Amino acid sequence: MSHPARSTDPQTSHDAARHIVASGAQALQQEQARDAVSCHPGLTSSELARASGFDRYMLARRLPELCDSDRVVRGDARRCSISGRSAATWWPVQA
Repeated sequence: MSHPARSTDPQTSHDAARHIVASGAQALQQEQARDAVSCHPGLTSSELARASGFDRYMLARRLPELCDSDRVVRGDARRCSISGRSAATWWPVQA
């Protein structure tokens, strides 16, 4: 499991990162995010939040982690129907 804080982050972020990993919350959130992408492929993180009911910021943190571990794929950017800005789409990894 990756440490979700950057080396340049303040100590409080490193403390929070250790807690989220040790408590199992990161793994649970990653599974929730992966399931949301599987149920709603091709959506942006904001659209996934609306469709799944999960927090948009949780999804925005966990989706890149899942991409790094080859559990989801970052797709082409398109205009998000929620924010109106260009945003990455997220796709399940094909078995």
